[in-house]
Amino acid sequence: MNLRDAPFRIGQWRVDPALDEISREGTTVKLEPRTMCVLICLAEHEGEVVSVDQLLDRVWTGLVVTQFSVYRAIAILRRALEDDPRDPTYIASVPRRGYRLVAPIEADTKRQEAPQLPAEPPAETELPKRQAPVKDELQPAPSTTSDAGAVAKHRIAVRYGLILIALLLLAGGLWWFFSYPARERARAAPAAHAPPASGPIETSNVVFAPPAHSVAVLPFVNMSGDKKQEYFSDGISEDLITALSQFPGLKVIGRISSFQFRDSNEDSRSIGAKLGVAHLLEGSVRRSGDVVRVSAELISTADGSAQWSERYDRPYKDLFALQDEITRAVAGALWTKLLPGEHAAAQSARPPSGSLEAYNAFLQGVFYVSRDTEADLRKAIEFYTQATELDPRYALAWSGLSRAWTGLSEAFLEGAAAQEAYAKARAAAERALTLSPELAAAHLARGWLLLRGDFDWRGAQAEFRRAMELAPNDGDAKFQLGIGLAAFGEGEQAIELMRQALATEPLRALWYTWLATYLSGLNRLDEAEQAIRTALELQPVAAYYHQRLTIIEIKRGNAEAALAAAQQEPRGSWQDVALALARQIGGDRSAADAALKTLIDRDAGFAAYQIAEVYALRNDAKETFSWLDRAWSNHDPAFTYLLYDPFILRYKDDPRFGAFCKKVGLPTPAEVGKRT
Repeated sequence: MNLRDAPFRIGQWRVDPALDEISREGTTVKLEPRTMCVLICLAEHEGEVVSVDQLLDRVWTGLVVTQFSVYRAIAILRRALEDDPRDPTYIASVPRRGYRLVAPIEADTKRQEAPQLPAEPPAETELPKRQAPVKDELQPAPSTTSDAGAVAKHRIAVRYGLILIALLLLAGGLWWFFSYPARERARAAPAAHAPPASGPIETSNVVFAPPAHSVAVLPFVNMSGDKKQEYFSDGISEDLITALSQFPGLKVIGRISSFQFRDSNEDSRSIGAKLGVAHLLEGSVRRSGDVVRVSAELISTADGSAQWSERYDRPYKDLFALQDEITRAVAGALWTKLLPGEHAAAQSARPPSGSLEAYNAFLQGVFYVSRDTEADLRKAIEFYTQATELDPRYALAWSGLSRAWTGLSEAFLEGAAAQEAYAKARAAAERALTLSPELAAAHLARGWLLLRGDFDWRGAQAEFRRAMELAPNDGDAKFQLGIGLAAFGEGEQAIELMRQALATEPLRALWYTWLATYLSGLNRLDEAEQAIRTALELQPVAAYYHQRLTIIEIKRGNAEAALAAAQQEPRGSWQDVALALARQIGGDRSAADAALKTLIDRDAGFAAYQIAEVYALRNDAKETFSWLDRAWSNHDPAFTYLLYDPFILRYKDDPRFGAFCKKVGLPTPAEVGKRT
């Protein structure tokens, strides 16, 4: 059976090589041409182990790529086939040997006429750019062991020769690119449009031209075979993000945005357009006992070509040195220079003792805190605590512990339990700053606690500004400083900082909700709607987002649209808030009263501030200020909204409002007006 010319079946899937498609029960999945070639190669050796080197030689013939290209293709195939690597139905990993197709192969008895494979491959511009086009057809394997050895040696020699040539060409090309005047490059290049200040970059009608000095580190593939080890490969990716972010003039995309492309089969140009970068750093990590293997590859998003690639086998105890080596190599390939006087204080995720056990615990803390549920935050606290016990001088772990306690208290706790959590966050932040006064993360942790737990507005701003001085490229520092400035009524500055933060995290949905809130507070409703709809595109079922859209429609006076938005909010406290707000501007007074009663009955402890907003919409000043006092007694973190709250500010000229601002430590609207 010729598997390259005719459709065939693998288990339940129909494979059509001519169309680069697999299908099952009405579901069709399009594969990249080279990924299809990997599947065909495995199918031609049904039941046999095919090594990574064999796949490289037969699918990427004559190209300089690392083993990561194979790992990525296998990961995409497994995802397309809905195959679990821990209990494979289709592709099984054979440790230290390669991969084996375990599903049965048979001819497709329901064959349909399909177009023949072209004699010559299509032009490179017609193929997905994350991988180079196939240059030749799959060749049969060598017939004898001695022949195979000779061929393998020859190919190895050719590969390393190509690597040397590629590196020399790369050095020369990069020298030309970064030394040639920018206006001359622009004159020679096609016209391009810069990406918008906020929102995902539209690629349909835009010629993509990201900054040359820009990179996104995609999550390295976990090749250990154990899903629980994913935190380790993620940790290496995050450390590289941190390290590269310290190079002045280099745009580095943050974790939240770049990690959205885990296991993605999008091509490099598409990913580059969405993230606004010229390069992607991809890789894989395999940890086996005391040995770590890391493969890394720097990809141009313009054409998917490999700018640099390398594989490292190191003892686990040398992990930190390995990370340094990769960072230097990538920076060199990007031709990024550390200019005198422009390098900020070094930020590192490493424990000062060099304890890999402490580092491992810290990575697990980072993994769980990013999942943002109460159970995961408590798990993160356990791991951060373990890291600080293993290395009591681990300032970054203390910082993470402080942020986790603050997040837990702010989102999930009330009363005495919340205050106890804030106290633990305070102790952890102070410990981090004592140990490492120039650690940006420690200042961010303390600033967030001061802002959300202690309502020390000026103290929080000072911490955020210091963090920005120490880590100028840190989007989180800009985001948090924006919140602090907005709390003081400085909405324009908050918007500018948020746009700068989004340049480093263009796919971070939550940040778009804050941008929408600031814009709405300044009555820039069309821009606010655009921002919140971007957030909803990124996370359609996230809590809180439709509630923000509800507020925008209320400000427009559109009762029907406000109610529709509120009804789309996921069930829970935020839907109760959204419905109570939306009902107040409709014509049904009994429905408005009932929605408010439901909110009070269900959510009084959580939503005292939002209940005050509802009463403000009802023009009930007495109850508005009563619930504001209650929210203040509850240490409700929503007071960061007070000076740009569209509903509460209807009482900005009421003497009670000025007195309340003084009580909570905020300037009055009159004082804000004098500053602006």
